[in-house]
Amino acid sequence: MISTLLPAAAVAVESTTDREIVLFPEEAHQIRNAVVERQREFTTVRWCARQALGRLGLPEVPVLPGRRGAPQWPGQLVGSMTHCAGYRAAVLAPRSEVCAIGIDAEPNAPLPDKVLESISHPEERDWIARLRWSAPEVAWDRLLFSIKESVYKTWFPLMTRELGFEDAIVMVDPVARTFRAHLLLDREVRATGAPTWFDGRFGTTGGVLLTAIALPARQPGRTADADRQLPSGVR
Repeated sequence: MISTLLPAAAVAVESTTDREIVLFPEEAHQIRNAVVERQREFTTVRWCARQALGRLGLPEVPVLPGRRGAPQWPGQLVGSMTHCAGYRAAVLAPRSEVCAIGIDAEPNAPLPDKVLESISHPEERDWIARLRWSAPEVAWDRLLFSIKESVYKTWFPLMTRELGFEDAIVMVDPVARTFRAHLLLDREVRATGAPTWFDGRFGTTGGVLLTAIALPARQPGRTADADRQLPSGVR
């Protein structure tokens, strides 16, 4: 499912069951004191990453968390990982084709009380309220949370700067299942040439919400705006 939300250059591997692999010593050290569930999700998502590396013709390597937990990939790749109850996934792409990827998976269930208010703007709460009535099969508040997680996972490895939930305003197209996140950046950050918006896609599968952003690498003859214009029909 996650592959349908991403460009052809991205290699996606997902699993709805936990997998057993022998971790690299550096990886095993990361979870030496973790509870069993954390060990399972950590291991399975790295199984996904190894499968993706293999499909790209690359050897298995340790996938270690770096600053702010962002996974560290071989230099020629960009990637993202996610996990929630009953779902794990990893996505990799050549840096020559994609300069940043962010994916997220969340249960298709409402957020706990008062969480929405802490992660959203009034404009976002307006469309969530409308869509709760017209399309109740999607937990729209949880989807917003997932989108902002994907935004952060795309942004941080690219810019190595913090970005909070309040630093993006998201609009969705529930029919096309696309979204646009406008980034609320201060003048100093904008002056660095940072992207000011991300486009992405979302979907649902087996009780799980999936969101994904892939920022194309700039190609000769393409403008920066064209590089960021992924899905059509975003509003």
